[in-house]
Parts: sequence; structure tokens; C-alpha cells
Amino acid sequence: MVTPPVFTDQHMERLRAFHASGATRPATFRRKALQALDRSLRAEENALLAAMHADMGKPVFEAYMSDVGLVYKELNHALEHLDAWMRPTAVPTPTALQPASSKVHKEPLGVVLIIAPWNYPALLLLSPLIGAIAAGNCAVVKPSNEAPRTAAVLERIVRNAFAEEHVTLVQGPGRSIGPALIERHRFDHIFFTGSAAVGAQVMAMAARHLTPVTLELGGKSPAIVDRRVDLRVAAGRVAWSKFFNAGQTCIATDHAFVHADVLEPFLQELQRSVQRFYGSDPRQSPHFARLVNTRRFNTVKGYLGEGRIHIGGEHDAGERYVAPTVMTEIPPDAALMREEIFGPILPVIPWREREEVLAYVRRNPQPLAAYIHSKDRSAQQWFTERIPFGGGCINHAMLQFGNPALPFGGVGTSGMGRYHGRHTFDLFSHHKGVVKAPTWIEHGLQLPPYTPLKERLLRWLLH
Repeated sequence: MVTPPVFTDQHMERLRAFHASGATRPATFRRKALQALDRSLRAEENALLAAMHADMGKPVFEAYMSDVGLVYKELNHALEHLDAWMRPTAVPTPTALQPASSKVHKEPLGVVLIIAPWNYPALLLLSPLIGAIAAGNCAVVKPSNEAPRTAAVLERIVRNAFAEEHVTLVQGPGRSIGPALIERHRFDHIFFTGSAAVGAQVMAMAARHLTPVTLELGGKSPAIVDRRVDLRVAAGRVAWSKFFNAGQTCIATDHAFVHADVLEPFLQELQRSVQRFYGSDPRQSPHFARLVNTRRFNTVKGYLGEGRIHIGGEHDAGERYVAPTVMTEIPPDAALMREEIFGPILPVIPWREREEVLAYVRRNPQPLAAYIHSKDRSAQQWFTERIPFGGGCINHAMLQFGNPALPFGGVGTSGMGRYHGRHTFDLFSHHKGVVKAPTWIEHGLQLPPYTPLKERLLRWLLH
């Protein structure tokens, strides 16, 4: 028996027809759609939190803070600012084009595709969807099959909030569903969050249709700990950002460069932080998540033999558990220093000269995030200016993701495109420039015949 395709030409035709009808353009429609999503999410909130815990042992607090709560924040922000975002923006008109006025009109792109990962399955599906809906688009959304219980709840949320011709949710293995969607159908924009390797494949497939893409990828995001720092605060914040969601966060601290003068006390503070957060046996802690699947567990466990384990190192395949781990004395060419770790292992590398840090970072250039821990403003500025990274924090970590007024996105190998708040609305909008000229006057400067006087006036206007 042949399994029918999950997304057919007929599905795309219905989405195209609904968008072409103009139904999604009025502000009232967009507002009602966002409100419907809010109601549907609230109705399924407990089921969603339970599903994320079942899929990856995610603590309810972490799941609400980093998934559900941030979606509510994005919804509220979009509803509050929707009218202003939609309003045409007046821009200056050059003297040479006078008398006239100029405005930028924001209009929806059409039908967009959003492909989400498993590590923050609700946030990274619904957050871009909020911007796409606010901008007046129709959408196809694909949750990750690596978190199947969560994907099932997300399907209920989407189906209860939207008509299928407005938003269609597609389930299935990403490695087969993704190519089937992208190669067969031309979308007006593709938004992908995931690994750089898969992102490159998405971009290549999209290129056949000249479809623009937004790629939210990752990389080896460093924390840089200067000698002028509050060690207890810095160690606690580094540990929190690394071990949150068991390290399965694209903007987590991947590794820490620590000034050699404070290396030993910093390691001691790290140990105290782990004890404070998770107790003497983190495996028994309800506040520490698990790795999502056996494949990820095996990859992360394999890193444990690449240096000296200073803290942690315990693991259990049956639970997909790797303890919060700190490692030192790691060879520069180890896989641990070449690959995004995406697990609860923190390599700590000592440094004395700032250029040593830059040399390390250049081996894995353009990380998605960087975190500079220092009381020295010159050090803060020096590292911020010299390390190309998507976004980050000074004296903290990961907070940049929680501000809808800040653009979020990578640079180079960590991705392309920006979103959050208005940036998501703009991402899923075509910005159409329009000049409006009056009819009550016709100076004729641009019209033939081109006299010497007209040429002198033209040169004066455009000099």
C-alpha cells in the first residue's frame, strides 16, 4: 500500500488561493489569528509542558521560561505593535523628485515554510509563525519528529487556531519531508532552524526556485572570562547557560576561555555552582534535563575521553543522562574543540593574551553568540568589536534571545537573517517603495526636449 504524500499540490493551491483572496491582509484578520493562537496555546499549555518533559526530561520551569513563556511574550508584543508595523512608513523625498511624497508599504510575501528543531520545539516553531501571521502570510510549518509527543501537541495547537488553508502543519521525518516540501513546491520564503550542514542543504534546494531563506544555525559560542570579574557571578552564569536544557541550546556557552590568573578559583566556583543548582547527584535533580535521543547521547559521551574531567563525567545510556561536566587540558584539534557540543560538557581553556582567544575563535569563526565576562570596559569593547558573532551579552549569557526588540540571528557560518518582534514581521514582509506624485503641476524637467537650461538644473539637483 502506497502512503499518500503528507503535503500535495492541492494543499499548496489552497494556501495560494487563500492568500490571493486577500483574506489575510486586513489587520483585524491578523489580530484575530494571533489571538486564536494565544487561546489554543493556553488550552494546551499543560499538555505541551508534559510532552516536552516526556520527550527530553525538560524541567517545567525551563520549558515555560524558554519555550511557552517566550511565545506568549512574542504574541503580546505583536498584538501591541501590529498596527504600527503595518502602517506605511513615510521617508524623505529628494529635491529632484519634488513635488512628491515617498512611503514604504509592507505587504505579505505569500506562502512561507517554517522548519523547526527539537531542542526548543514550541518556541522555534511558533515564534517565527507569529511574525509570518502578523505580516499577513499563509504558512506551512514542520515540527521536529525528534520530539514526537511535543509535535503531536503542537499539531493540535495549530489545527485549533488556524484554518488549514491559512496554516498547514506537516508531520514526518525531516530528512524526507523537508526535501519533498522544498524541491516540489516553491515557497515565498523558507525559515529553517537547525544545524549548519542541513541548513546548507536547505539553501541549495531553495536556490532552484530562487526562494529566499533565513537560516538560524549555531556554532561554538564562547564565554570569555577576564581576570577582572566577579568569579562567583561569572561562574554561575556560565554554568547556567551551559547546563540549561542539558546544553542543547544553540546559543549556550559552548566553551569558556578563562584568564590564567583566575583559572583555579573559577573552576572551584563552577563546582560550587553545579552543587548549588543540581545538588550532589544531578541525576536525581528534577531541574536537569536529558539528551533528546540515543544518537545525541552517544555523540556527547564520546567527548568525555578528549581531556581531563574536572567535574562530572558520569553518564547513563538508559536515561540518556550525561552529568554536568567541566573538562580541562583538551588538545586544540580534539573534536570537542571543533564541533558544536550541544550537550552538558564545558571545556575550559586558559589564556593570558587577548590575541590567544581570537586565534582560538578563528578556528570556529562567526559563532551565533559570545559572552564577555569582565568589569573592564576596554576588555568588553575589545572582544565585542573583534569577534564576529550573531549576538550576545556582557556579564551574562543567553539573555539576548529574550528581548523582542533586539534582532536575533547569526552571521556567516552561524546563519543569515534576523527575527524577533518587528524584525520577524519585516522578515516576512515585502517592503514596497512607492512615490506619489501630484497632477496639479508638471514642471517637465525630466521630459524631452533636453535643453541646456534643463541640464544645468539637473546637474544642480543631482550634484
